[in-house]
Amino acid sequence: MEDTAPPPLSLWLRELPHTLPIIFSPLRRAEEVNPAPHGQGQPVLVLPGILSSDKSTSLLRRSLDAAGYRAYSSDLGFITGISPRSLAMAERRLLDLYSREGRKLVLLGWSLGGIYARVLAQRYPDAVALVMTLGTPFSGDRRANNAWRVYEAINDHAVDAPPLPDDPSRKPPVRTVALWSRKDGVISPAGARGQPQERDAEIEVPFRHFEMGSGRAAIARIITELGSQLAAGS
Repeated sequence: MEDTAPPPLSLWLRELPHTLPIIFSPLRRAEEVNPAPHGQGQPVLVLPGILSSDKSTSLLRRSLDAAGYRAYSSDLGFITGISPRSLAMAERRLLDLYSREGRKLVLLGWSLGGIYARVLAQRYPDAVALVMTLGTPFSGDRRANNAWRVYEAINDHAVDAPPLPDDPSRKPPVRTVALWSRKDGVISPAGARGQPQERDAEIEVPFRHFEMGSGRAAIARIITELGSQLAAGS
């Protein structure tokens, strides 16, 4: 299988059992991680993926809190795609939190949430300390994934022609890190990894797409990498 092709059906089918932990995310105990360095109150805005809401990132956010970060929900409601309205809501959320916290935020975007994160950081780099994407299809062919048909079925535009002037593949002027996986059954590795000019670092992880924001091992890895990347960018 080519790195740039949509993942095969066999990988997609292996994703299905991992939907249950997402559904029950609000009920699960937070992952306890002792990161080095400690989160030290760094605010993190967590942006969920398509056909989900902040409930899907509940465990991730509570685990970030337990690690010393201050994790915030997106307050975007149920996400079906990208639109000027939803992006305006995300902008207000970022700027409100930036004003409240008095310091730059980390933008942590899972799948489609990473597109929001990259565009927000392009528009408001002074409010962003770091962008970290989790299995986000920001690079190359927007159809090199197993989600584009669903996207187009529930939106009034093509997946490669969203109603926005921004180019999500353009690297924001802040430190930008892409986590990707060869086990991802939704997004092609190349699409989530990006080209060198599109990010500052890429990190391969051994998790499936639906695990990235809900699996305990994945969350522990994300928290560890987040601390390392913040240190690298300071």
